[in-house]
Amino acid sequence: MNRPLHNVLVVEDETAIADTVLYALRSEGYGAQHCLLGGGALEALRQQAFDVVVLDVGLPDMSGFEVCRSLRTFSEVPVIFLTARNDEFDRVLGLELGADDYMAKPFSPRELVARVRARLRRSSAPVEQGGWQQHGRFAIDREGRRIRYAEQPLELTRYEYALMAALLQRPGAILSRAQLMDRGWDTDADSADRTVDTHVKTLRAKLRAAGADPDPIRTHRGLGYALEV
Repeated sequence: MNRPLHNVLVVEDETAIADTVLYALRSEGYGAQHCLLGGGALEALRQQAFDVVVLDVGLPDMSGFEVCRSLRTFSEVPVIFLTARNDEFDRVLGLELGADDYMAKPFSPRELVARVRARLRRSSAPVEQGGWQQHGRFAIDREGRRIRYAEQPLELTRYEYALMAALLQRPGAILSRAQLMDRGWDTDADSADRTVDTHVKTLRAKLRAAGADPDPIRTHRGLGYALEV
């Protein structure tokens, strides 16, 4: 039997839901393992490499939010939250803790598999060319603090570069304004949300001038921004 190319960890305490998710993933050729508790999931993630984590928010020993917060101290593996609630507050909190996607119960197992597939596609290792890393039509040289789009260099300010670099670090993931501020501004800078919005506006203008159509920076109202590469 061929070894699966990708491994998914499912962290879910409701066995009926977990069995359905595991079956759907394995039917598509993914390796899938199951943990009932958050503590066990963190231990498994420290001992083995996974490509995606499907994480329930309401676990018996600790919340999925706590699991994600701890996970982000040692791993950037993509996380898809599962939750019985669909409140905007929970969505924002999960994304600010470093989650990549969010599904409310009840959900379609086929849609979940599609989202896992999308996360795997977006998190594939970029192609390196010299000091450059290629992400779709974007390329970034982090040491040289340079970014290109469709082989055209973008003339970016310090903060425009910081925002683009943060978005390119996790293509497709929604980053809140607070996350972008943390990654792009020093402690003395103006921390208003409008600062991020203003720089996104100037970035969009420079990308349009470089031929980007449609706009690769997607606005997710109430949540933040994501970059489609």
